[in-house]
Amino acid sequence: LTQAPPLLLCCRASSRSEGRERRGAAGMAGAGEDESAPPPPSALLDQKQPMEETAAAAGKLTRLEHEHGAPDETSFRMEDLPAEVQPVIMSQLPLKEAVRTSIVSRSWRMLWTFHSDLCFDGPTPNDLDSDTDDKFAGQDSTKMKRAKFIETVNSVIQQHSGIGINKFSVRCGMHKEYTDHLDRWIGFATSSKAKIIHFNLKKIYQPFEFHHFPLEALDSQGCSFVQSLFLASVSIKPNSVISGFTILRRLVLEFVKILGDFPGLLAKCSGLEDLEIIGCYGVDNLIVPHKLDKLQHLLIAGMDIQMVEFHATDLAHFEYKGRVIPIVLHGCSKLEKATMKFNGTKALAHTFTAVPSILSVKTLHLQAFISKYAQKLPARQQGMFLHLRHMTCQLIVNSNDPNGDNGILQLANCLDVAPRLETLHLHMLCAISSSFSSGEVAGMRRHDHLKTVFMSGFRCYKAQIELACCILRNASVLEQLIIEPRITDKVWAGDCSEWNTDLGQILPGVCEWAQVTSERFRKQRRLLWPSKTRISSAPSLASAVIACRLLAIRSGMLPCSESVILWCLFNLNVSCS
Repeated sequence: LTQAPPLLLCCRASSRSEGRERRGAAGMAGAGEDESAPPPPSALLDQKQPMEETAAAAGKLTRLEHEHGAPDETSFRMEDLPAEVQPVIMSQLPLKEAVRTSIVSRSWRMLWTFHSDLCFDGPTPNDLDSDTDDKFAGQDSTKMKRAKFIETVNSVIQQHSGIGINKFSVRCGMHKEYTDHLDRWIGFATSSKAKIIHFNLKKIYQPFEFHHFPLEALDSQGCSFVQSLFLASVSIKPNSVISGFTILRRLVLEFVKILGDFPGLLAKCSGLEDLEIIGCYGVDNLIVPHKLDKLQHLLIAGMDIQMVEFHATDLAHFEYKGRVIPIVLHGCSKLEKATMKFNGTKALAHTFTAVPSILSVKTLHLQAFISKYAQKLPARQQGMFLHLRHMTCQLIVNSNDPNGDNGILQLANCLDVAPRLETLHLHMLCAISSSFSSGEVAGMRRHDHLKTVFMSGFRCYKAQIELACCILRNASVLEQLIIEPRITDKVWAGDCSEWNTDLGQILPGVCEWAQVTSERFRKQRRLLWPSKTRISSAPSLASAVIACRLLAIRSGMLPCSESVILWCLFNLNVSCS
């Protein structure tokens, strides 16, 4: 029932109501006539609509009802379902569509007032500013859209029953002068005991005039009911009056001004599993001495703090994005994944030397800057990533002369501290800065587990070539080394087209180097380079991979795990001759 098309349910309910009205009118007009008799054919022709105007299924049901009269006892009617089931079906529709169904049938008129998810998405500051270039016309448009949004939300919460609310969400650019409306919406969410509460005011201007969100209102009902709380562009003030959110599972704070005892608030969230703190201010340190035994995911990003310290025995995924600071995670024996994106030039060395809490991870994603002032990795590390299997590195190289920069060769030392690494994804982006040479020399021990290496942004710079050859020499079980000159938008989360304008000049040199390198390392181990290829201008990365692999398989040149396949993915169509 919950997967039935809304149009089908609406048409069936409409036909039932119309059928009852027709039968009542017929009974009053003709005394002595058989009430169960079907309507005359002329009435059918007048009331029947073209099939092109309705869905096929709904039209068929309507036609059958017109031809055979009232439905039998086994036909489905919405009104025959239990009263507690009808709102559940209605809640499968978006709120706007659920409200529209109130005009289908009298018995459906109030069903939407028991909708479980009240989600309101209003205009954002960016949307409002982009409507018109006229400053005064834009201000009028902003006021009209915001007024319409406020009117809609107030109308819905006034008519809603307030029973069975699962989610209450408001996403709109709101200013402090709308405090009365915001307080009314917060009061409705708390009085109806919504399990999921999202308040995102999306404020861009006047960031220091955030609306205060009363956390004590969520605790005023005498029991904890909130399971997920998302707050953005508001201010909070934790205090001792709050007894705690014992069933809170997820807490997300984004651009929130925190006033008060924030560690004390977290100590009262005993069931917290997911904690995300992004761009918040008002706290100098995130030191939580209390144990969060159920915390599994912790994200800290864009915070101006001095230290991070947590006690979380069940923590499985840790993410940090910000400047280099001390990070201490106590008792995190179950930690399997870490994402470290440090600002500054000490990121790479700091990740491998100064965060011992992440030594037990199996998957590591790091982003680092490499420049003239980058901190060098020590020749021999103190800690070893003995469980690390998959690593992704995003390296931004600040150099005016990429061929004169050897800083990327630090990654060869990183591979030594991860002796069981199986997959390495290396994404490189060379930015313009002052020319320098770090003086690094690729030094890598024999690696017996590394099987797959993928290198994007590979432009045949001196350090890139030396690192690739170092991996080819020392990775004894390497199965494939994939190089791609293109810098992809997906990896760097932005438009990278300007970084790829010179691909036409780079590709011939990359292809020539790949072929020469294939011949060079063939003596040490069996290595395949597909020689029968035709290059065209149609971009198709997937077809290039498939064509190369098909060529290798058909020619019998794929000698299982002992071979090394060096693919040059230049994002052009490659087909077999």
